[in-house]
Amino acid sequence: MPADTQQILDAADKLGQMVADHPAVERYQQAQKALSEDPDATRLLTEFNRQIMTLSRQEETGMPVSDAQRQQLENLQMQLASHLKVKALNLAQVEYVNLLRQVTDSIRSKVEGQQQQGRPQGGGPTGGGGGPRIVM
Repeated sequence: MPADTQQILDAADKLGQMVADHPAVERYQQAQKALSEDPDATRLLTEFNRQIMTLSRQEETGMPVSDAQRQQLENLQMQLASHLKVKALNLAQVEYVNLLRQVTDSIRSKVEGQQQQGRPQGGGPTGGGGGPRIVM
């Protein structure tokens, strides 16, 4: 029996709540909060982002990045990489993004499985059963 739009939206709402209740999401949110409440980490991130933007604009205008600027950026990267709250956020973010990727892959595999069942064998100009694909 085909699903109607409201059934899909209801299931998506339930899935969204399940994801929101997952421990990886809680860890990610806690790590974000801890980082935002740390003045040193906030300063480092702000300075790093400012430096990246400055160097990007500089490169876009054709001006080379100096060795001193490159060294300053590397120093900021090292400070960020060694900051415990930044490390915790990075680890929590990897776990969170991995969870979302797994959910998306699961949905995609079901949709592609349905497409495979309904597709004629050897269809399309190349004989590979291909047609336009939407990549997310």
